[in-house]
Amino acid sequence: MSIDRCRVLMIYPRFNPGSFWNYKATCELAGARHPAAPLGLITVAALLPATWEIRLLDLNAEELDERDFAWADLVMTGGMLPQQDGTLAVIAQCRSRGKPVVVGGPDATSTPEIYEAADFRVLGEAEEIMAGFVDAWNAGARSGDFRSEMGKTDVTRSPTPRFDLLKFAHYLHVGVQFSRGCPFNCEFCDIIELYGRVPRTKTNAQILAELDTLHALGYRGHVDFVDDNLIGNKKALKQFLPALTQWIRDRNFPFEFSTEASINLADDAALMQSMSEANFFTIFVGIESPDTDTLVSMQKKQNTRRSLQESVHRIYKAGLFVNAGFILGFDSEKGSVARGMIDCIEDTAIPVCMVGLLYALPNTQLTRRLDREGRLSIPDDADHTQGLGDQCTAGLNFVTSRPRRAILDDYRAVLEAVYAPGAFFGRVRRVGRMLDCTNRQLELPKSMEWEEMRSSWRLIWRMTTAKGGVRREFWKTVIDCLTHNRQALPYVMMMVALYLHLGPFSRQVMAQVQQQIDRLADAQSPADIPVAAMSAAVA
Repeated sequence: MSIDRCRVLMIYPRFNPGSFWNYKATCELAGARHPAAPLGLITVAALLPATWEIRLLDLNAEELDERDFAWADLVMTGGMLPQQDGTLAVIAQCRSRGKPVVVGGPDATSTPEIYEAADFRVLGEAEEIMAGFVDAWNAGARSGDFRSEMGKTDVTRSPTPRFDLLKFAHYLHVGVQFSRGCPFNCEFCDIIELYGRVPRTKTNAQILAELDTLHALGYRGHVDFVDDNLIGNKKALKQFLPALTQWIRDRNFPFEFSTEASINLADDAALMQSMSEANFFTIFVGIESPDTDTLVSMQKKQNTRRSLQESVHRIYKAGLFVNAGFILGFDSEKGSVARGMIDCIEDTAIPVCMVGLLYALPNTQLTRRLDREGRLSIPDDADHTQGLGDQCTAGLNFVTSRPRRAILDDYRAVLEAVYAPGAFFGRVRRVGRMLDCTNRQLELPKSMEWEEMRSSWRLIWRMTTAKGGVRREFWKTVIDCLTHNRQALPYVMMMVALYLHLGPFSRQVMAQVQQQIDRLADAQSPADIPVAAMSAAVA
């Protein structure tokens, strides 16, 4: 093998099936195989020498073939925490076949010791590391760790990802990234540990070049800005959005956009208007808790001093619908929090809520505090090990402040209430009335329009044949939207389609939670004794 040539098989590991984000039923409805394309790996691919041959295999959408291994000189893999089992499986397959394997990504960076079986570990942001790895590989190295010595990377040097490696038909959406980092300081968050609290942004020209590449490759439809907080650097974003608006108008609206942002977006009417004009249609917001004391204790003060209901409704009226995250299990919870959380979800009218249990992620302020307090050792009967799906199914990996069973009871109650068909579709109807879609435009090729139509008919069939009150709620929702805000119908149908996943998923999680509750035989189970009581007993 020539040193200037290498055949690289990039393998994107499977997500564990027990994940809120793994909405297979909704993907199948749209003819896709997985929600999101692997942006990290195709960015790494763009950092490799042009003479290297690269294949991409996404195990969430495709099966691994022995011929893939036979072709490859080198395998690259890695991902996030919910992909940990899948990543380790890929590494094991490589080792059994004698194929050198490189692992990277956020989970390997946070917990490199878990990935000791890999030949190479790339730890940190790849832009500052891959050149050194390539030099080492060409020099004959066949193992080693590679870390950045430069601190946080200059993202203006990040290349256009290798979008040409993707099979667009496999995904509901593809991603681009404008910024890394978040200015806030939430105790439980690992984003600030991995990427820092000073958001670093790409240039306007970089992002528009990425969109040009997608457009030239024939991609149309949903593009997700994967930033953990798109509005973290408002000044840069406000300079970018007019350029994006002009770009999308000049090309007759080939894309519409989603992203994640903090709730203080609602304070800036001009920014919301600019996002709407640039064809953003939805954002994910971390609300976490409606309780002010809990928000203060987790250092999420940006969510305090405001009416969450008014904030979310202002975002709706700007033409963006909100998905949100909520968490149970904080030390500041003094009693049952279920009613307050249910009321918050209903008052804000947020249909799609990722309700989960607090998870102490590696290398966060929360985990360091719990370690100092001796609370990271879980009693065997806590039965926390439900698989690393996400915090919906694998939370409370620590000794809790209030009785574990009380937290689990609250969790089950919230899921049962907010994902009952009447409650979910009722919130969708209210969003459908509030959502201002004046700026919404998306021009698709005729072939995609026909596929969208077929997906709509499949959705109508699935909802019409559904049981448990779903059929009635669905038709009430469609009629209400056609009556009060016809322009919002495509987005109402998006939310409805997600119920194909969210309904069964919530029931699955409730069953798992009930099993955990059943295992906590009585209030004196070690896993059910709150921290305060344990401390008193020791004293």
